[in-house]
Amino acid sequence: MNLQGRVALITGGAGHIGSAIGDGLAELGAAVAILDMKADECETAANRLRETYAVDALAVPADLNDEAAVRAAPGQVVTRFDRLDILVNCAGFGRAANLPGWVTPFEQQNADTWRKALEVNLTASFVLTQACTEALRASGHGSVVNISSIYGMVGPDMRLYEGTDRGNPAAYAASKGALLQMTRWLATVLAPDIRVNAITPGGVWRNQPQEFLDRYNSRTPLGRMATEEDIKGAAAYLASDLSAYVTGHNLVIDGGWTAW
Repeated sequence: MNLQGRVALITGGAGHIGSAIGDGLAELGAAVAILDMKADECETAANRLRETYAVDALAVPADLNDEAAVRAAPGQVVTRFDRLDILVNCAGFGRAANLPGWVTPFEQQNADTWRKALEVNLTASFVLTQACTEALRASGHGSVVNISSIYGMVGPDMRLYEGTDRGNPAAYAASKGALLQMTRWLATVLAPDIRVNAITPGGVWRNQPQEFLDRYNSRTPLGRMATEEDIKGAAAYLASDLSAYVTGHNLVIDGGWTAW
């Protein structure tokens, strides 16, 4: 697998999963543009890729709520690298988002937070993919990888969260489920020039409370939560020509969670 000469744009590239995906693509020789909200974190992530993997990297700070900034991002990448081959839509509101009416019982979740979550988790991916289409088509190797979640496929088992400060917002599930359908839609509409696939991780280890971890592990055939290392290889596969005949696919990395 070789990505020498390819250029990737990763939203949420300074976060845990986005950073791991950036590592995976850079290890294979790709230049990487990091799109994230905070300029200092973007630059730190880009510098780390340059120093660790001896590849070119670009910081593209942008707020995914700002449509003009999102639409401008691909132009910055093409100006710097003269091409764009891979788009990874990884950014989004997760469990840790500090929003009112987010990780609360359903009756307390509010419509304003619902709208904000869909804007970042879903609409921004639509806007950015649309803005990247011309460059991805011109590359001859265009690949879009959307990062979804098992909660875009199945309902939550709320017993996991009992006695913890954890929860499972409706907007998160709805946005991730819609992202999977958008993946299928784009795969047929943008074919044959651009491949569009999704990765659906299970729960990722983030120092969760022990009671949650025990319940989650017992509910998972492989007996553990996911790590970033579990995800980055899948992203590299879908980004590369090893998956040249794969589009509209949802690659589930959940330790068997959804196989029960």
